[in-house]
Amino acid sequence: MIDGKLESKKEKKNSGSQIGSLISRLIMSAIFIPCLLIIARRGGIYYLILIDLIILVGLWEFYRMMEAKGLRPYKIIGVLSGLALPWYIFFQQGIYANLLLSVIFIGIMISELWRKEKGLAVYHISVTIFGVFYVAWLGSHLFLIRELPHLIGQDYSVGFSYVILIFVLTWSYDTGAYTMGRLFGRHKLFPSISPSKTIEGSIGGVIFSIIGIFIARAFIALQIPWLDAVLLAVIASVVGQLGDLVESMLKRDVDIKDSSDAIPGHGGILDRFDSLLFTAPVIYYLLRYYIF
Repeated sequence: MIDGKLESKKEKKNSGSQIGSLISRLIMSAIFIPCLLIIARRGGIYYLILIDLIILVGLWEFYRMMEAKGLRPYKIIGVLSGLALPWYIFFQQGIYANLLLSVIFIGIMISELWRKEKGLAVYHISVTIFGVFYVAWLGSHLFLIRELPHLIGQDYSVGFSYVILIFVLTWSYDTGAYTMGRLFGRHKLFPSISPSKTIEGSIGGVIFSIIGIFIARAFIALQIPWLDAVLLAVIASVVGQLGDLVESMLKRDVDIKDSSDAIPGHGGILDRFDSLLFTAPVIYYLLRYYIF
């Protein structure tokens, strides 16, 4: 009898927690989405600052995750290097990106010479550089895709449509995978990494992404042939799922649930942008070298 009451209280507590989390998610989405639309439409330095803020928080979360693993990355150097990448791209249009990356690598390796506690040098250096690549370099493509019209001879305003495209595809997939997984999920996709993800959910995410891109084509200036639109949706879905699984793998490795609590109801920046870190580069290069 007592056990039954305790379980009932636990269920009510969990239900209340889920409702509270949902409300927090809705509030944060209601704030973030209009801000994203306004800033992305404006583009330029305003959008660059937004992307830099995402990279700043994301890198800090990543390095804190690595510290939980017992590693000691160079957080300040890594964060400053990550923040510099989008600015370098903005002012130089990528011409000297290789020079900047070379300076970053050499600077991080030299810094290890002055570390008082010797040992694990390879790990400290590697994880610092990995953070710059994983969060900052991949994340910089969110800015690169806004600037893409400059490189392919289109009106600058079209870049806003490409930004919306990335978010529509990624969020459509997430919505479809979650919904279809809850309703029809039976077969586990990657049980060793993310036990809640199912094959049925993954297929549902792909279908939702295809629907999402055609809705986007109808409402924004997105001049992409329908066959290429389907290809983009399918590839973005697969790659976005892999990005989600990679972040789940990292969190499982350091034994944490969320990368941080930076976004109420959503976890951390990496929890919300893990798929986007993979889809942004893929969509950017497909648009630049295949479709246009």
